[in-house]
Amino acid sequence: MADRNSFQSENEARIIKLRPGRPNVPPPVTPTEDLGRYERSEEPDDYRHRMIVNSIGFLVIVVLIGAGIWLADTMAAMRKKQDCLLSGRRGCAPVEVSKDRW
Repeated sequence: MADRNSFQSENEARIIKLRPGRPNVPPPVTPTEDLGRYERSEEPDDYRHRMIVNSIGFLVIVVLIGAGIWLADTMAAMRKKQDCLLSGRRGCAPVEVSKDRW
């Protein structure tokens, strides 16, 4: 009989009570009291130098975007030629003949 009671208690539904608790939240960040140590008040701002550096940065980004577009286009063209060749078709890569050979 004891075995039967233990078997029934294992198959019965169990209720687990969850206690509300504080979530693991980091403490709030306090703002810095004095930002004066980060200022560069000894020398005036050099706007010309800043504009030159911004222009160089802009040109670098434009070159990177252009290189990415060129690379994507080249990869797409190579994939198209490879798909054509692997399907067994001819004339996938046209050969240019100069007019001197005619």
